Amino acid sequence: MKTLYSGKTKDVLTDDNGRVFLFFKDSATGENGVFDPGSNTVGGSVEGKGKTGLKITSYFFELMEKNGIPTHYLGSDIDAGLMEVRKVTVPPLEFVLRYFTAGSMCRRFTLEEGIAFEPPYLEVTLKDDEQGDPLISERLCLLKGFLKPGQYDEALDVLVKVGEVLRKEVASMGYTLIDFKIELGYDEHGKVVVADEITPDIWRIKDENGNIPNQIECANMLLEKIEK
Repeated sequence: MKTLYSGKTKDVLTDDNGRVFLFFKDSATGENGVFDPGSNTVGGSVEGKGKTGLKITSYFFELMEKNGIPTHYLGSDIDAGLMEVRKVTVPPLEFVLRYFTAGSMCRRFTLEEGIAFEPPYLEVTLKDDEQGDPLISERLCLLKGFLKPGQYDEALDVLVKVGEVLRKEVASMGYTLIDFKIELGYDEHGKVVVADEITPDIWRIKDENGNIPNQIECANMLLEKIEK
């Protein structure tokens, strides 16, 4: 296969037939020896992380489809660490939904951790590590050609729907969803779909004791629930 793009935790590949795949790597984001899903750097590697993440993202993409939320997911080969996806245009944006204050939001705005949002707080950030993923408005998204008119609001609507499904499913496993970020793309008809992944690499959860596990611990906890 040919590598189209190499990211921190996944590579985008294509085969001779033009099909597109995501390869889930064992690398994890973090810094200074601490794993953190909100970090913009690779903090280390954990054997088996890629396949575990693929199992989890396959589970949640299939769950989204069952709930009428369109995704780019076509299927997965766990042993090969590959997920086949539809060809979509994915702008350099991350769509963030927060049920509680945490992480970078607290640092940016000098807020305490754990303040509840009802309704949830929505943000859109530019995916740019050098600039620290700054917040970006609809007007700038249109100006830079990332989105077409109407897609910003449609994307936020999809973000809220993903949150509702994700929050309910995580709660059924005994956890509280704090926040998450997803990437959204659009197909040849301009329809917005969920892209990239849905794994502990893109969210924070809290267990019944109030602890917030890192993405490695969280993946193992969820996999145990999923495979029961």
